[in-house]
Amino acid sequence: MRRMFRKPLCFGILFLMALPLLRCSALGKQAPPLRVVSHVDLNKYTGLWYEIARYPTRFQEGCVGSRATYTLRDEGDIAVLNQCHIGSLEGEVSSARGKGWVVDSQTNAKLKVSFFWPFSGDYWIIDLGEKYDYAVVGHPSREYLWILSRTPRMDDGLYSQILDRLKEQHYDVSKLIRTPQI
Repeated sequence: MRRMFRKPLCFGILFLMALPLLRCSALGKQAPPLRVVSHVDLNKYTGLWYEIARYPTRFQEGCVGSRATYTLRDEGDIAVLNQCHIGSLEGEVSSARGKGWVVDSQTNAKLKVSFFWPFSGDYWIIDLGEKYDYAVVGHPSREYLWILSRTPRMDDGLYSQILDRLKEQHYDVSKLIRTPQI
């Protein structure tokens, strides 16, 4: 009987010894912290945004013609209205209302957004046009990503430039899906 337990025990000890090495290896492959833009003027940022592309998410499954409207409220937070058509551009409109607030007042680029209390998610502005004509919103884990525009269409050259900057931020741009718009 001793022989039967010896091999698993040896493998177990080797695995436990290798675990710190595997962990160090995984840490070495982690992307650097996500960079946000240096400053966001929330008055200029508010208004209507069209979704140009996004990472697929369960909560946006079947959405096309997606858009978001941000409104600065007297309390200092931001009212959020997300809308999309389900299935097709002629499909039923689905809406979600939420609230956003700044968590980094030095830049105004790191926000939290909540659609149902007490849950909230990070909403980091990682790229922004000088004239606030486009924005890119990400999450520090890089699991979420949205490319937004003030118009339903974005110039292909600008889109390519944004993709290049996203690659520099260690985003897998092959996961992006383009959003059909009106």
